[in-house]
Amino acid sequence: MGRGIVRTVNGWDIDGQVQALVQKYPQLRDRVDPARVAEQQRTAVEAADSGDDFGTSAEGGRGESYVLAQQSIRTRMHGIDQLTDILTAHSRAESDIVLDLLGGDGLIDRVMSLLGKDRPLVITCDASPFMVEAAWDQGIGALRQRAEKLLFHDASVGGVLLAYGTHHIPVADRQRVADEAFRVIEPGGVFVLHDFPTGSPVDTWFSKVVDVYSATGHDHRHFDREETESYLCSAGFGDVQLLSMDDSFVVSGPTKEQAELELGRYLVNMYGLVGLVDEYGPEHGPRRAFELACDTFRYDGWEPARREVRVGYDAAQGAWTAAMPREALVGVGRKPTTTGDPA
Repeated sequence: MGRGIVRTVNGWDIDGQVQALVQKYPQLRDRVDPARVAEQQRTAVEAADSGDDFGTSAEGGRGESYVLAQQSIRTRMHGIDQLTDILTAHSRAESDIVLDLLGGDGLIDRVMSLLGKDRPLVITCDASPFMVEAAWDQGIGALRQRAEKLLFHDASVGGVLLAYGTHHIPVADRQRVADEAFRVIEPGGVFVLHDFPTGSPVDTWFSKVVDVYSATGHDHRHFDREETESYLCSAGFGDVQLLSMDDSFVVSGPTKEQAELELGRYLVNMYGLVGLVDEYGPEHGPRRAFELACDTFRYDGWEPARREVRVGYDAAQGAWTAAMPREALVGVGRKPTTTGDPA
């Protein structure tokens, strides 16, 4: 995981990132394809014109506020803990290397460290140069690559994780992403695809709140069960399973009101809700974000404790907690070990 060498790496210098990664993780040597790296380095300048929602605010992105939100490491810990367990439980690969394709500034790596997990070995990857630099600035090795154009050799890693931003991938590229995951995963390895389903409260939140109040907007289509299963099966994965997973946000504070405000502040930073702050002010903007979350995140069919935003006192922690329910859709597929093997 991302502990050890602390080194600032240029987010555009892919070759430099590879060299630093191999120094940090010697087991990556010979797994990255130099020809693919050279090709992507040559075409990197073209990507500068495509926009980056997770770049700096000066570039029209919301990267700084997103990184600020990730300082609250425990907020998404429950979901990340489950995802890494899924990767470990379903894999039959020899390698324990997993590519976190939408790794941002390395939150999954930091959560695993907090949980004391040494496996799998998660390699943070992201298409945003700013996110790659933010990861390296925290001592987490990261690689700039696009999910649909991976830089690794065929059958060179044990797994691929696509989570927390999967819906940002254009619909036209989604099958290619699954195909690329299949290419780089060794036999017996797993691909885990995580998103929040179309029509869910999370989908509503993005369309009714984030798209309205974020500087970047949010015009991205989420996944549904049939689509998720189709991508995995068409890529060639076997033993495909679709799982529902509790991926709630959980924050804490010394009082009920402060716990509520902490959740509101987290939402403002996480989604870059600058319009909400402009309209309601820096003090009342987070309160309004909390109110909108209470109105939006309501589920039917779950156990009562996870159907809506709840705030309560946690005696074990000696603090008030605010939990916002999110139900994720997780597709899991394993690469067959032999021809005709369903894995």
